[in-house]
Amino acid sequence: MILGIDIGGTTTDAVALKDGEIRALVSVQASDPITAAAGALGKIVDVLNLPLSDIRVIAATGVGSGKLGSHLLGIPVVVVDEFTSIGTAGSLLADVSRAIVVSMGTGTALVTVDGTNIAHWGGIGVGGGTLLGLSRLVLNVSTIPVLTRKARGGHLETVDLTVGDIAGGPLNNLPASATASNFGKVSDDATDEDKALAIINLVCQTIGVVAVAAARGMGFSDIVLTGKLTTLPQTREIVSGVGKLFGMTFHVPEQAPYATAIGAAQHVYHAEGFHD
Repeated sequence: MILGIDIGGTTTDAVALKDGEIRALVSVQASDPITAAAGALGKIVDVLNLPLSDIRVIAATGVGSGKLGSHLLGIPVVVVDEFTSIGTAGSLLADVSRAIVVSMGTGTALVTVDGTNIAHWGGIGVGGGTLLGLSRLVLNVSTIPVLTRKARGGHLETVDLTVGDIAGGPLNNLPASATASNFGKVSDDATDEDKALAIINLVCQTIGVVAVAAARGMGFSDIVLTGKLTTLPQTREIVSGVGKLFGMTFHVPEQAPYATAIGAAQHVYHAEGFHD
């Protein structure tokens, strides 16, 4: 059994891998990296009802992985570069060999995958942190579930300026419904629901368009989305719209929220000395 752990600032994700297959996925909340990793290990052991001795190695990645040392509770720790983890997971989960893999976390990281070559393309500061920050400022809402619940009843027409608003209809290859300016037409009768949807739309569209630019620059047609923001009910529809506009295919794998932990475990599984 290989345990993959992605140690973030407040949330740590873990995956148990056996013979290359996912056996369990868990998340724990803790700000201290060692506490978080130990908690994730304990939760995996409890969920699978197995002894610690069954864990052969821990594949650690994320911002806190460097603080674990060489062993955790007697189990060897291998630190895997976060971008390698993201790229490995995106390629495997979406079954594509050439793609831009996007990690939608507090901010957003973009990784290129071209066969076995994985590299960090770049990133932007727009992500989940932006979503929550704007939500607090505009709506006094501080949790994602409340924001997404409000957004279900929202309409963008009272907040966002469209191509149709400016041109009176389609413009060249741009449909009238395409966004010309996020929050560029906030009307007095815009509801909190409208604003909630517009915040989500702003973040997801921005990430989608930047990913398209990266894909075009690399000559790719596939974009894989990973990270916790993929669980928002509105994400798929918004990025699908971006994909149709630019002729790109967006993939959102089922296990996208745990992708970085999965990628770390898979990388170690296929590395020399660990692949049975």
